[in-house]
Amino acid sequence: MSKLDTRKSRESRHRRIRAKLSGTAERPRLSVFRSLNHIYAQVIDDTAGRTLAASSTASVKEEGTASKGKVAVAEHVGAAIGKAAQEKGITQVVFDRGGYKYHGRVKALAEAARKAGLKF
Repeated sequence: MSKLDTRKSRESRHRRIRAKLSGTAERPRLSVFRSLNHIYAQVIDDTAGRTLAASSTASVKEEGTASKGKVAVAEHVGAAIGKAAQEKGITQVVFDRGGYKYHGRVKALAEAARKAGLKF
């Protein structure tokens, strides 16, 4: 499979997932995007079209996390997004894995967000 086919496949999986779930004000959507080197998470209210909280590897620049590996950094991003959502009064979210497998960095981010107090 070429790089383009892989991207198209993920995007079509993501469209299929997004057709079934949507974030509301009471239960916003926790969206994950994973690039080669970074991971991004957003809490989105789809009815208003607003991002309520966001976190990424760029915003979580803790000392020593870069040398720990991508999964460990994803855990820090998950904890940060959970904390940011809690500060805004958000306790429940709908998890949007973005067409990626629930494995590795995506799973680490989700479990860290759960430990931070988010329910999904």
